Amino acid sequence: MIRLSGRLRSALIIGLQGIRSRKLRTLLSMVSLFLGVLAVVAVQAGSQIAERAALGDVELNEGVDGTLQMYLPQNDKAPSIVLDTVQGKKSAVALSSTRAFIGEPNVTPINKGGGPIDQPGYGGGYYCTANGVCSQDAPGEQGPPGKAIELTLTAMTGDVRKFMPYRLQSGQWLDFASAPSLAPRIVINTKAATAFERYKVPAQMRITGAPVDSTPQIIGVVDDGGYQPAAYVRYDELANWLPSDPNSSLRVLLSPADTAVQQTLTARLVAAGVPADQVHLQPINSKERVAKQLALMRWIFLGMAALVLLIGVAGILNVGLATVGERIEEFALRRALGTPRLLLAGIVLAETLLTGLFTSVLAIGAGILGLRVAVMMFGQGDRFAFLRDMGFPWQAGVAGVVAGLIAGLLGGSIPALRAARIPIATVMRA
Repeated sequence: MIRLSGRLRSALIIGLQGIRSRKLRTLLSMVSLFLGVLAVVAVQAGSQIAERAALGDVELNEGVDGTLQMYLPQNDKAPSIVLDTVQGKKSAVALSSTRAFIGEPNVTPINKGGGPIDQPGYGGGYYCTANGVCSQDAPGEQGPPGKAIELTLTAMTGDVRKFMPYRLQSGQWLDFASAPSLAPRIVINTKAATAFERYKVPAQMRITGAPVDSTPQIIGVVDDGGYQPAAYVRYDELANWLPSDPNSSLRVLLSPADTAVQQTLTARLVAAGVPADQVHLQPINSKERVAKQLALMRWIFLGMAALVLLIGVAGILNVGLATVGERIEEFALRRALGTPRLLLAGIVLAETLLTGLFTSVLAIGAGILGLRVAVMMFGQGDRFAFLRDMGFPWQAGVAGVVAGLIAGLLGGSIPALRAARIPIATVMRA
């Protein structure tokens, strides 16, 4: 083992001396290899950034990967049990959605059906809950066209951002630690904010099923990844205006680490008469689905990067063969003095491997610099919000080092074999 370490150390020292003595050729090898390694780094980093971007949009709509969700079946006791179990818990949040109209009373809203404000008639008069139950307005339910915005109002028992990472754009988020307000405080999404900027409507909110209208307080704007106007409110503040409905549908989001809440909620629902086969927790596997969608694209671009990397390998091979040709007498003399063939091959391989390693460090540095510039230029906009606080993916760094070492190994293998096969008699001819 000691003897092997000595040979390795000797090969590295002589390899470094060879690189220093032939700076121009080393530079040419690095230039030809740089683009190939940089392509591998860029593809790997790009795939990680694309995965984060896609996962970020999916998490806004579905939830953080690994979160457990439960859709409750229709049962007159289920809502009260859920609210009593999860109230005040940070590891579980219950959500309930309904329709709300902000603006003039007893009129048909500008975006009937709750669709995007810039797509009139998108909703078509059909309204769907979070559970996918859709219905159509009865004739005469709404009045003449007027200045009102229809949106989806989601009530929650706690801070849902642990499970659905909404991005706060302005104002503040709902405060669940304070006492409930009689005037419901709501946070609207960016689509609703755009609608209220375009149309000036009265601050009067009509909630489907509520006997009287309320005056909402808009305290913040969030990006929830949705394409329709929406608002979020505390469940206890909504309960001040909307009578409790035993048949209302609830969606429960739970942390997988808190098994006590899961077991308690399941046991109480089953005891209340909910069939056990209808009470089940479904994990959110958005990351796995996104990874499968991006895997094919990643392999295609890695294949293209590998072709660019082969050009660098060819450059190292050419420089290596030329270097061995110039050092035939030196290697033959070393053989005559007792240097093993393996050590000669190791000297040549050490040069090419170190060249590949140095090139990969430069390519990784260029990738880090490029990402920082991209974050500075585009990270402040809403379109590329996922770039904020984006660090350089360590997977890209590892891929760059591996690519550089593989290129050095492939490009130096043939020159190393040629150096090891130089006969001792060559020194006599010299």
